[in-house]
Amino acid sequence: MKSITTTDYAIHFNSECYNQVNLHLKNCSYSKIFILVDENTHNHCLPQFLSKLETTVTIEIIEIESGEKNKTIDTCLGVWNVLSELEADRKSLIINLGGGVITDIGGFIASTFKRGISYINVPTSLLAMVDASVGGKTGVDLGHLKNQIGVINVGEMVLIDTSFLNTLPHNQLRSGLAEMLKHGLIHSQAYWDNFDKSFSLKTDSLDKLIYESVLIKKEIVEKDPKEENLRKTLNYGHTLGHAIETYFLSHPEKEDLLHGEAVAIGMILATYLSYELLGFDKTKCDLIKDKIISIYGNIDFKDTDILPIIDLLKFDKKNEHGNINFVLLHDIGKTQVNCKVSNDLIFRAFEYYSA
Repeated sequence: MKSITTTDYAIHFNSECYNQVNLHLKNCSYSKIFILVDENTHNHCLPQFLSKLETTVTIEIIEIESGEKNKTIDTCLGVWNVLSELEADRKSLIINLGGGVITDIGGFIASTFKRGISYINVPTSLLAMVDASVGGKTGVDLGHLKNQIGVINVGEMVLIDTSFLNTLPHNQLRSGLAEMLKHGLIHSQAYWDNFDKSFSLKTDSLDKLIYESVLIKKEIVEKDPKEENLRKTLNYGHTLGHAIETYFLSHPEKEDLLHGEAVAIGMILATYLSYELLGFDKTKCDLIKDKIISIYGNIDFKDTDILPIIDLLKFDKKNEHGNINFVLLHDIGKTQVNCKVSNDLIFRAFEYYSA
């Protein structure tokens, strides 16, 4: 796959990843290299990655615990302290080897340590490959509230080696599909149809869809790097999806949902809201619901769950002047940002999801 060049960095794929990162390490005078991993990528991805690095620069491995619950300032403090103890300086490099949690928190750690050092993202999950590692968004959660603290700051490059997908459990692989489905809904009927026809969780068949998905996000981010308008469309399904994810993470009687699982529900709800408010075709709405549920199944929502989820919407990052802003669709590929939605309509959307 041909490398994708953006304004500030490049995204390389498979074997070209290692050609480019080794050339970069040869040309840059890094004092030390720090590779951030969790226990999973330490065991399953790091040996392969290290075997293909060609450098005489000292490499240190920093491991954090996996999972969204560890995407916190406390984790950052631990890593910042380790960096200081290992004498990291402004000429050090951090390589973030992992899924969305690692690329988000690793990018934030690099962007803030000594007011900013270089970093490279090496996404190992499908979600991180098509979404979290592209576009320079970094950050951590504030308690159970998603991505409340962070900066937009791009790394030196992104390395996407799709062979790492073979290390993922099924639910993690499936979680990443939600962002690809989202790209289809906000971008074009053609991409949605292609995804629908080509859908498979086998790595070989995913390569082309991953490449197209990265291209879609790259084009949107380049037009609106600071998320003032168009980039907000990448949050389709995320307004309610993030609230649902937060609610399930913080509720002691609920089983945690992965990010993609929550966003999948959010996309069904957003598509129904699009039907009600913007005249989105009802037949298409039903087909989208059926497609998503065929992949993710149904989650049971009780009536008592809905109001607490709605209450969490006030923390959404797209909110302005006290207004909760939704991204909705006139049609597949035709988006509208900053839509206002009543609580009654949100209740009806949950009824539609559960029906």
